[in-house]
Amino acid sequence: MDQEDRIALFLDYENLALGARDHRGGAAFDFRPIADALAERGRVVVRRAYADWSYFDEDRRMLTRSHVELIEIPQRMGASRKNAADIKMAVDAIELAFERDYISTFVICSGDSDFTPLVHKLRELNKRVIGVGVEGSTSALLPPACDEFLYYDRLEGVDIPPARGRRARPTTRQAGAEQRPPEPEREHEPEVDRRPAGEEPGRDADALAVLVAQSVAGLQGSANGEVTASRLKRTLLRKDPTFSESDYGFRTFGELLRHLAERNVIELAEGPAKGDPEVSLPEHGDREVAFGLLRGVVADLGSGGNPVALSGLKNQVRRARPDFSEKKLGYRSFLQFCKAAATAGVLELRWSPEADDYLLTTQT
Repeated sequence: MDQEDRIALFLDYENLALGARDHRGGAAFDFRPIADALAERGRVVVRRAYADWSYFDEDRRMLTRSHVELIEIPQRMGASRKNAADIKMAVDAIELAFERDYISTFVICSGDSDFTPLVHKLRELNKRVIGVGVEGSTSALLPPACDEFLYYDRLEGVDIPPARGRRARPTTRQAGAEQRPPEPEREHEPEVDRRPAGEEPGRDADALAVLVAQSVAGLQGSANGEVTASRLKRTLLRKDPTFSESDYGFRTFGELLRHLAERNVIELAEGPAKGDPEVSLPEHGDREVAFGLLRGVVADLGSGGNPVALSGLKNQVRRARPDFSEKKLGYRSFLQFCKAAATAGVLELRWSPEADDYLLTTQT
């Protein structure tokens, strides 16, 4: 138990409940997915929710069954109620940070950017901060401030709101309404169905490979010891607190790493602890193939030993191999990739003041 994180949970309940209602098709807020997600991260020792509970009578029963302490904010209308809840929640969090040294993690459940200073202060006090918010109502300022940010909509156990077209279509048929209304519903339905599919390309396998390869390369370059899976995961969360392997279709981070290892993006080896493998970039394989590809393109363009300018060379490489990407190999730029090829003795690279560009030649 001593190795477990102690977690203090604070819910800006009005923000969560109204965010779920307004941005999830009127769906009711469910606390259980948040509780389950936090159970995987440590032991929750404090659970507090702030609201004027006269507006959330049913929710109050649900939270009480989950052992959440309800903090009453009695003001009735307007911004004063919201401000009172925010200030009370911030004061309680800071007070707990000073009084309970054993609490290592604070969870701020709100999408309100007003809590950003609280997050900064808690991190300044050496506390880990996890944010939770409804995706459609979360300010863009809050997630980057946290160590990790969980979108409520993406948590395991949160029901996907039914598409409006699918919900309205049976109602229209059962009611025997006019012949016209079903047609607009059919027109809207593909738009709803396409929305999740439209989001997938931003989180496809290539984007994932680039993200992981760059992170591993950066960690290896820092020379702070081996790169373990747990260290890599923490780095990815620092880069993007909303990162989650489930967004890419993987159940665990280990499953994600094994997938990338099969694609030769990374290599896995036994790490210092069981279940925490060491991660590295391949020293051979795809990298040698890419170096050979670069050498071949330079040789073809510079027939007769003529130097080839770096500008425009990447386009020529992609003509020879459309799926080429130096970022998949862990290089931040094409120039860095060419410098690595020169260091490996594949070709020569030099700066030419006359050409105002780097020039590449194959070694004879």
